[in-house]
Amino acid sequence: MILQSPYRAGLTALCALVLSACAAPQKDISLIPTQTADVTSKDGVFTQPLQYERQKPGCKGDCPRLKVDSLIFPGNKALTDYVDQQLADMTQFDGTYTAQASVSDFTDYYWVHAGPRDEVILSSKVRYRNQYLTVLELGAWQYLTGAAHGMGEIRFINWDNQKKQALTLKDIVKPNQLPAFIEKLQQAHQRWLATQEAAQENPTEYNRLWPFQPSDNIALTDAGVVVKYNSYEIAPYSSGQPELLIPYPELRGILHPAYLPR
Repeated sequence: MILQSPYRAGLTALCALVLSACAAPQKDISLIPTQTADVTSKDGVFTQPLQYERQKPGCKGDCPRLKVDSLIFPGNKALTDYVDQQLADMTQFDGTYTAQASVSDFTDYYWVHAGPRDEVILSSKVRYRNQYLTVLELGAWQYLTGAAHGMGEIRFINWDNQKKQALTLKDIVKPNQLPAFIEKLQQAHQRWLATQEAAQENPTEYNRLWPFQPSDNIALTDAGVVVKYNSYEIAPYSSGQPELLIPYPELRGILHPAYLPR
């Protein structure tokens, strides 16, 4: 028994070391798995649709309308509340309405201040998700009485499921690497311009009217970082809301390793 004690003690210590290593969190884990969105979304947060369409109560004839085509996240109050707050905030993007704390608050305010033919559409959809991240695309459209056309805003949310908070561009890009990120975004912009007939017909005039500008409206996806621009930011209204894709291989050394697929 005495001769076996050192052996048993060593074995016990070795087992403890192995178990400790297995239990330790992985510091180099990637939040962007290499699988496609269709595969990773199975491990993402649970969603339920929130859909309704209403007109101003008691109104007859030409009445303001509100349509909501959004999502809620059962068991995830923080994300549900954050989406609700962001949608409410987006209703004032063109200065027509005053920002409210929630969609419910905005609805009450809207019925009081809307014109007879005003229409607001609020939406949210999942753009990409896995067990670590939930990336959402939020939209707000306003069709105002007498306007030539409607206007809209798109806003991305990159939600960290563990931290239960939204990520900013500064959270994703390494310190002092923002200029490098903007350079890659400019290159993506040049690729996009090559697909635009108007830009190719007269590049000098197009660039004068619609110069490049950086944006922090980004979405992490399985293919790379998508940057979304709203109407009139880098292109005329007829071009819609341009999307620029920066593939992950171009962003190595620029993004924090956690936001690059391994």
